[in-house]
Amino acid sequence: MMQTHESRSQDEANAVTSSKPVTSVKNSRAAKRGRQHPVAPTGKLNTKSAQNAKGEQNADAAKAAQDVNPNPRRGGFWGTLLGGGIGLIVLLFWVVSEMDRGPDVSDPTLGAIPAQYKADRAFGYLTALCDLGPRPSGSKQMKQQQQWLQKFFETQGAAVSWQSFEIRHPETGEPVAMSNLIASWHPNRPKRFLFCAHYDTRPFPDRDRENPRGVFVGANDGASGVAALMELAHQFSVLPEDVGVDIVLFDGEEFVFEQGRDDYFLGSTFFAEKYKMQPPAIPYQAGVLLDMVGDRELKIYYELNSLKYARSVARGIWDTAEDLGVSAFVSRSRHNIDDDHIPLNKIARIPTVDLIDFDYPRPGFGAPQYWHTEQDIPANCSGDSLAAVVWVVHRWLQRQ
Repeated sequence: MMQTHESRSQDEANAVTSSKPVTSVKNSRAAKRGRQHPVAPTGKLNTKSAQNAKGEQNADAAKAAQDVNPNPRRGGFWGTLLGGGIGLIVLLFWVVSEMDRGPDVSDPTLGAIPAQYKADRAFGYLTALCDLGPRPSGSKQMKQQQQWLQKFFETQGAAVSWQSFEIRHPETGEPVAMSNLIASWHPNRPKRFLFCAHYDTRPFPDRDRENPRGVFVGANDGASGVAALMELAHQFSVLPEDVGVDIVLFDGEEFVFEQGRDDYFLGSTFFAEKYKMQPPAIPYQAGVLLDMVGDRELKIYYELNSLKYARSVARGIWDTAEDLGVSAFVSRSRHNIDDDHIPLNKIARIPTVDLIDFDYPRPGFGAPQYWHTEQDIPANCSGDSLAAVVWVVHRWLQRQ
């Protein structure tokens, strides 16, 4: 995204090979219609009677034309062609939009989610995070969040550690303390996997047309990934005997006050550099990044950078979703996104996928847009969406 979420979106849907059939739309070319022109007379009629006859014939021809087509179309060939072309474009756009939204945009699954993945509990975590208020890096609310999360993950049986660093505030130059939270289960087992999200919120809802310096609680962009990982942590009491897991929450994903000037992905970049300089004895086999997974109208497409760096991981997750009947996972690529998975892939060489629904809440002309606005609130998120994502990634982990 040129280090911004703004270039996450790519409107064209690119087909991805999968075991799940991919629906496609074929553009048909409209047939051109020929237009017949009357033949001009080649001789002159010199008599008055001939002129009268010609006038009568023209009158009869005009009357006959009106009888055949009392409301003739105006604009001729080019008007017809232009109108037909516009109509075809509108029709194709509608068809593609309906395909993207799917049969039921409010329900992420075809059947019931197993009871062990509790939608109400996951949504309660999201709401509690938002009740703290805005949580930008270095804020009092961030510190409150860190204390609460440490206690939570320790209660779930994890060993919690912190990876701290300091930056200069991009506007004031003052030091800002940042910390990545690392919660570990069974770190000595031979298969280790990374699940991660960012837990800071953007300083302001800068894309809000009415109040770009208002209050941004980041229900979907900030809290949803954390809430999903909290729900996932409940599933770690029983893991395959050879599997160990780390949950990492990145600080400073978007400590951005001026677009184009300030850096993104501070926490994930710091983590990736440390991982590269001091490789662990047992490296991660794969990573899964959760970002903006709480949308009430959840649709998660293949993300292009994920396919580039971790295609087999992405395919495994989407195949799992298909097997479970989680229709929120769509087997087509739609976005090219720079996110926290970029430094994990490029620097740390951890094959990591980004699970993200960037169309918040949906694509299309006239659709509302909640991303980086004051409307990114719990009311526009869903516990069912969170539970569906947790179900998929947990079952995928069990297959490893």
